[in-house]
Amino acid sequence: MLRTHTCGELRLSDANKHVTLAGWVQRVRDKGSVLWIDLRDRYGITQLIFEEGKSAADLVQKGRSLGREFVVQVEGVVTERLSKNDKIATGEIEVKVTAINLLNAAKLPPFTIEDDTDGGDELRMKYRYLDLRRNPVRESLQLRHKMAQQTRTYLDGQNFIEVETPVLIKSTPEGARDFVVPSRVHHGEFYALPQSPQTFKQLLMVSGFDRYYQIVKCFRDEDLRADRQPEFTQIDCEMAFITQEDILNMFEGLVRHLFKHVKGIDMPSVPRMNYDEAMKRYGSDKPDTRFAMEFVEITELTKGKNFPVFESAELVVGINATGCSEYTRKQIDELTEFVKRPQIGAKGLVYVQYRTDGTVKSSVDKFYTPEELKTWADKFNAKPGDLILLMAGETYTTRKQLNELRLLMGDKLGLRDKQKFSALWVVDFPLLEWSEETKRYHAMHHPFTSPKPEDIKLLDTDPGKVRANAYDMVINGTEVGGGSIRIHDRPTQQMMFSHLGFSEEEAKKQFGFLMEAFEFGAPPHGGIAFGFDRLCSIFGGADSIRDFIAFPKNNAGRDVMIDTPSTISEEQMKELALLIRK
Repeated sequence: MLRTHTCGELRLSDANKHVTLAGWVQRVRDKGSVLWIDLRDRYGITQLIFEEGKSAADLVQKGRSLGREFVVQVEGVVTERLSKNDKIATGEIEVKVTAINLLNAAKLPPFTIEDDTDGGDELRMKYRYLDLRRNPVRESLQLRHKMAQQTRTYLDGQNFIEVETPVLIKSTPEGARDFVVPSRVHHGEFYALPQSPQTFKQLLMVSGFDRYYQIVKCFRDEDLRADRQPEFTQIDCEMAFITQEDILNMFEGLVRHLFKHVKGIDMPSVPRMNYDEAMKRYGSDKPDTRFAMEFVEITELTKGKNFPVFESAELVVGINATGCSEYTRKQIDELTEFVKRPQIGAKGLVYVQYRTDGTVKSSVDKFYTPEELKTWADKFNAKPGDLILLMAGETYTTRKQLNELRLLMGDKLGLRDKQKFSALWVVDFPLLEWSEETKRYHAMHHPFTSPKPEDIKLLDTDPGKVRANAYDMVINGTEVGGGSIRIHDRPTQQMMFSHLGFSEEEAKKQFGFLMEAFEFGAPPHGGIAFGFDRLCSIFGGADSIRDFIAFPKNNAGRDVMIDTPSTISEEQMKELALLIRK
């Protein structure tokens, strides 16, 4: 070993020890008669001190001076530090250097490798190997490591077995776009990279591996956001001979275990809410329950007063922003402009100010009396000092729009504390959702999700009302996991494919192997997959998953460090039959 200790472990109790350290030069402070160097590795920083009269050039091989990020090995004696630093663990000591060995020189880094760096996102991603030296990024990856470690600890303790499933699989038409891989041996044929190991984990249930898990890479060729990457990691799980209740209890246990052993937080039991209730109370199937501000519907209270917006609306609904009655007209106009943005698409916003003096002021004063407005305020349980914000229109769309406003107000009022955690199970999702683009129903989760037995009869008459045996885990308004009880018999699976518009030939071509497996004794089974990167970012209090991935892609799906995706040679194209030989 080139070192006897790391740069983070020496303490005052080690005084007078002869030690050898190795690491990177964080900074050099030369006061003429005394020279200090902060030496860094992934464990911490140790201050080095050089004897008076010695310069860096005297001690470094070949007379070269030291610069930031030079890699060095030093020998010396641990001594008590005169000017102690309580901000680092080694702040009571320093090492008086007796010998130094330059292991490698370094160019000046393109950005400062400090907690607060001067490097922008794109620059740091281009030099990701340097960015990984910074404490915040290193700590994020250490958190990820601990999350994976504790996930395995919990699932191993529950008799799960970790099984690796294939990465080169069959392309399927449902869900997001596949990344496809051309076959060199079978010209004109393609593999796909898995969007999830869904069919394989179901086959493992048929095989008798009744508790499976895998921390697995998945791939989706879709538009990117802060919480999406073209390749991502799932905690993928499946269980046989279970009910939905068993799944919810098992994986609530996993989440509570992670909070306990990674964050030191005793998470309470996770409440449950059905999809319809979540949409009615919050306008979202992944509500942020760290704060209340629940929706209140006042449609009937607004009718018959000749206000065209409310008269024509299917739903009039609002939120109560506590303590915001004194918002200025400019502030309210900013909220109105927010909801009118194309991403949200609302036509406007109605407000009611319940002022601290007890009077009520509204943007619809000429249509409604103060008494009527006070009735609205009572419906919202509003108090003097509160601000009611109302939206109107078609039910589903209006709820989704108001949800965006609710989240904005939560941010403005400081109600979305990243160090506070609120988990929720959302259950009883619709089985199918209608697509205006394709003019047909699609599976809301995937085509292997089991419908509620009592709703199967509705598939022929009212498909949109069929509920799924499906469930999502939501933490702080982010969906971190989702799953379902699966179909486990061929007739029901064929029926589902038929309702999703698959012909018998298409179903056989895509999933014939699975339906055939169901004929060999498939047990009742179900599972869940957690977005591991998202879980890590929530535990780390971050908005983006990037810092919890060692080498992420940018918003365009590019790795700017290795410059990919990139072209391949003409010879490779020919081998793959992607380029016709002339």
